[in-house]
Amino acid sequence: MHLIHMLAMLFAWTAPCEPAAEVAFFHSPYSVVAGDTVRVLAVAETETASPSSGPTALVPPGVGTRDGRALQPMVPSMEVDSASPSEPAARCAGGPPYWWTVSFVAPASGTVKVRLVADGKELACTEIQVDKKRKKRRAGIGAWRVERQWDRATENLYSAWLEHLFSVDEGTSWRSLHEVTRNPERNLLHDHLGLGEDDSTPGSLMLGPDCADNPYFLRAYFAWKVGAAFGFHRCDRGARGRAPGCTEWVSNDLAGFHGKDELRAAQRFFNAVASGVHSATARTDLASNATDLYGLPLTRDELRPGTVFADPFGHTLTLVRWIAQTETEPGVLLAVDAQPDGTVAVKRFWRGNFMFTTKDVIGSPGFKAFRPIRGNEGALKLLTNRQIRKKNGYENLSLQQKGMETTAFFDAMEVAVNPAPLDPEVAYKQIHEALHAQLLARVESVRLGEDYAATHAGAVIPMPPGIRIFLTSGPWEDFSTPSRDLRLLVAMDVLRDFPERVVRTPTAFRIPENERPAEVAVRLRTKSAEWAATYKLEYVRSDGATQVLTLADVLAREKGFEVAYNPNDCIEVRWAAPEGSDERRSCERRAPKDQTKAMEKCRAWFAERRRPAW
Repeated sequence: MHLIHMLAMLFAWTAPCEPAAEVAFFHSPYSVVAGDTVRVLAVAETETASPSSGPTALVPPGVGTRDGRALQPMVPSMEVDSASPSEPAARCAGGPPYWWTVSFVAPASGTVKVRLVADGKELACTEIQVDKKRKKRRAGIGAWRVERQWDRATENLYSAWLEHLFSVDEGTSWRSLHEVTRNPERNLLHDHLGLGEDDSTPGSLMLGPDCADNPYFLRAYFAWKVGAAFGFHRCDRGARGRAPGCTEWVSNDLAGFHGKDELRAAQRFFNAVASGVHSATARTDLASNATDLYGLPLTRDELRPGTVFADPFGHTLTLVRWIAQTETEPGVLLAVDAQPDGTVAVKRFWRGNFMFTTKDVIGSPGFKAFRPIRGNEGALKLLTNRQIRKKNGYENLSLQQKGMETTAFFDAMEVAVNPAPLDPEVAYKQIHEALHAQLLARVESVRLGEDYAATHAGAVIPMPPGIRIFLTSGPWEDFSTPSRDLRLLVAMDVLRDFPERVVRTPTAFRIPENERPAEVAVRLRTKSAEWAATYKLEYVRSDGATQVLTLADVLAREKGFEVAYNPNDCIEVRWAAPEGSDERRSCERRAPKDQTKAMEKCRAWFAERRRPAW
């Protein structure tokens, strides 16, 4: 290595870091000591921090660059998290926000520097203190101490952390949220506080949110780790003509959560979130200030990882990743949700997973962001709608979704996900893939109900009356699937309707010059029959045999799925096996007659693809 270049590298390592307004850094663990694996995250709001003329990388201490490339570490003891030391682990995800990560093993005590470099030039850097002895975070007056304000930089860190945590394929699932956070390869905040909080041992943090709590748990977990504030409102469920109303605001700042053991104090707070948040909390009115969430415009720039989707009927999802549209592939928007049985899964945005209507529902559904919290300990305040509109680096509050028609909503989202016209065949195949992924998730849900039945022989799970089949607690909530099956039926409609959609809206698609839209529709129906015979799923019948179903089989059983949600029925009925079929003959368990009659009374809701207001 040339002496001049070595001196330049030495200067880069030792020169003090100047503040860079465009780039925010975060490192973990909270207190770094020699030998720790240090994880560093850098985020930027705009693409100006990611020049297109050359590669951008987050470079750990002891590594130089030349022409935008990272070089061999000069310090032999310096370990870099990479397959090759000449290519330090760095990742830039498309934004906004734009982010990069790197990890390295901390050297002896002192100050080390991590640099964001592009075209051989330093864009920004951060200095990390390596302590001689591990330090603990000072206790707060409540569950944890507030050390960081919610601003655009913190929001960007939250988005980047979430995207890294859930950078997996659609359909990936876990038995609980803490199964995700306990993975140090995914969680950039793993054991950040040095409390053993993310260990797989008794006493570590337990995160078991249901479908309403999951966005709150994710936000609260991040806030706890980075020392930001978090709170939630206690709200009623609303009623016809009135959105859910909220009164008491509960924050991590309350003295009732304080304790000498911060991990136990945090667990108490998470338990309070679980008991205080319910299926109506996210559906508060978009125009109200007394809410945890506020409405967003339906644009790519504002629907970032961390955005919450409030289903009209109580389900919630959290956006975690955008995959940009290309010339050959449609764009994909991924979200994560939880189910009453505790499972957490990554799902694609489409009508089969996201339901939206503002007609005859309680409150305001749609995409929303957590309301920023400002202030110091003992004086925390939520920003009002007016404040969000006019200052503080947000300026993104929107009432666009208030009263919005269903078709207009999905049209707007289609433009956000796929700004260019789609190849109709590629887009249609994607819908088949999405429906198949939805069915595979249902395999697991139904299996959990079978496991419960096997360990509770002869027990009958009580079926709640009327609309309460969609909203209750206990084993029925955990193992029945009425909401999921309603979404499944809607998904079947979307798949069947797609060829006609091409005819109705040909400008949304790249129609070959030699074909008319009606001819494309005929071709798509033929391809659909081929794909439906290819996509398959398996379940274990009551007699232990493996039953294979194709997507075509499932589509042919549409009527059966209107009454296939009761966990007291055998698994064959749960999969709508036709009466008199070989598949149905192995059925050994049926729901009581009074429940069967009640399901027939509710059947019209599923046949008409509607869920009555509470």
